[in-house]
Amino acid sequence: MKRIEVYRNIRKQAMIMGLPISLFALMMVSVIGSLLIIIFSFHFVVIVGLLFFNALLYGALLQWVKKPFQLKVMQTFPKTISLKQLNPFDYV
Repeated sequence: MKRIEVYRNIRKQAMIMGLPISLFALMMVSVIGSLLIIIFSFHFVVIVGLLFFNALLYGALLQWVKKPFQLKVMQTFPKTISLKQLNPFDYV
């Protein structure tokens, strides 16, 4: 019998141009913002700079998808929890 994935799980794995949907949305916001900047300040240096910035952003996002940044978090809580007070003096 064929097993069918749940629809929301399929959406989690959706990729557009090699990026997950959230990172693709970030890229599109950057492109639209760049187009607005180009329209209101029409200089050749600005156009080349924004094209370069968008290309670098796309490359960085692709690298991030291939090798996600992982934080190594130290253990927050102790292995055992006790109400015994820590005291340097030894009472015998």
